[in-house]
Amino acid sequence: MKRRQFIQTGSLVSLPLLLSGLEVTAISRSSLFHLLNADDDRVLVLIQLNGGNDGLNMVIPRDQYDGMAAVRPNLMIPENKVLRLNDKTGLHSAMTGMQKLFEEEKMAVVQSVGYPNQNRSHFRSTDIWTTASDADKYLSSGWIGRYLDLKYPGFPTGYPNDDYPDPFAITLGAVVSETCQGPVTNFSYSLVNQTSIRLIEETVAAPEDGTCYSNELSFIRTTIRQSNAYASNVLNAFDKGNNMAEYPANNRLADQLKIVANLISGGLRTKIYVVSLGGFDTHANQVLIGDTLNGDHATLLQRVSDAVSVFMQDCKSLGISQKVMGMTFSEFGRQIRAKNSYGTDHGTAAPLIIFGDCTNYGVFGDNPEIRPDTAPQEGVPMQFDFRSVYATMLVDWLGADEAAVRDILFKDFQRLPIIKDCNISSAKDKHTEYIQAYLSPNPCQNYTYLNFLSGGSHFRISIFNAIGYELEVLTNKKLESGAHEIQIDLQRYPAGIYFIRLAAGNEAKTLRLVKSHS
Repeated sequence: MKRRQFIQTGSLVSLPLLLSGLEVTAISRSSLFHLLNADDDRVLVLIQLNGGNDGLNMVIPRDQYDGMAAVRPNLMIPENKVLRLNDKTGLHSAMTGMQKLFEEEKMAVVQSVGYPNQNRSHFRSTDIWTTASDADKYLSSGWIGRYLDLKYPGFPTGYPNDDYPDPFAITLGAVVSETCQGPVTNFSYSLVNQTSIRLIEETVAAPEDGTCYSNELSFIRTTIRQSNAYASNVLNAFDKGNNMAEYPANNRLADQLKIVANLISGGLRTKIYVVSLGGFDTHANQVLIGDTLNGDHATLLQRVSDAVSVFMQDCKSLGISQKVMGMTFSEFGRQIRAKNSYGTDHGTAAPLIIFGDCTNYGVFGDNPEIRPDTAPQEGVPMQFDFRSVYATMLVDWLGADEAAVRDILFKDFQRLPIIKDCNISSAKDKHTEYIQAYLSPNPCQNYTYLNFLSGGSHFRISIFNAIGYELEVLTNKKLESGAHEIQIDLQRYPAGIYFIRLAAGNEAKTLRLVKSHS
């Protein structure tokens, strides 16, 4: 590709507001190919599924088909068409590429990921996922932005430089991701495609007389220089990079991942890539009438599966597959009960998919329990807090300090065993606590008893309602090894569906509880 002059759509959005008059020039790439240590060589790819993905139609609980038939008969695909992951769990029939990744031990499913006090607004829930805030807190920075701010203090002043010539994060699209918003500015560089890149000519020099005009023009010139410096290095990576797999046509996510593979293979040292696919707000026409194997959601799932599987093939052929880890996320799952419009409404938790050579493959967490008495508006209850997935990626993949991550995420977190040593062909289970628990009586009226075993871990046990609100924390402390019983008083709660969530070590379990009328 020939070098060209350009203006990049959206690039100014990602540029710093304060550069202290720094003279930024195009950075030499002489240090680009220095050997990197394992942490600095790793890349995290975030795939945002915009609209609220129906996790029950993507990762299918094969052991819950009787319940599924009762509450979503117009959506569920035939049981014999489900792609097997294990004895209890499968994938939608459109996701053959991801099934193959799972069989190659390069993919993991984390069940029922969400957060307490679920907000079902697209805008607010997306804000919660990108900032990693509590549901009742409002933050102005993204979780990746806070991480990068700790790792690269002072940004944007002094960047790019010889040690860090490349953007720290790239958003594939016209607008930078809020996930990468730092305390001062966004760490992400927006990129539509390589043909959208244009070098910007500098403005004429302004007299340095301290006037408003002079200061503003100086800021613009400095901004242009930094933009050109990053853009030059992105173009160099495009020139040096390559793709060795054939990507599917008419697949926007595949187009984005193709660019990611090209830039990584071209030597770009960007740490974070954010890509996205929309269309998951499937209130209606999620499936075709009379043909649940096909429809809008099946098309979207196939695009995700095809794009990710080809991307991983490309990374393997390019020799960069052990550098890359990816994960999907969406602002919420869908409600359990289907609508007469052959769709679903906004819900609560949903599964995440983790992929990469260094994935400790498997299905983490229990399948959600689907019962014929599912309440109206009931969502899949949360097992794992999404911030635990983020924390695991930061600590176990990007090498962040645990104490720093607690500051970044403003919360205690579980480290999940979803990442393995790439030098080991197949990782063994690294679970530290298998939670064994049951409720009796269930259904109950005013009281029930939670019986469980502790291996000596810290337990957090709480009550959630059917729409994802945490009503009460029953215990939050380290428990001695052995059997435990907790009496749960439900007198102040109305009859209905509740969930008891237990979290200990790197495990979580959610039990469904029915309170009947007295």
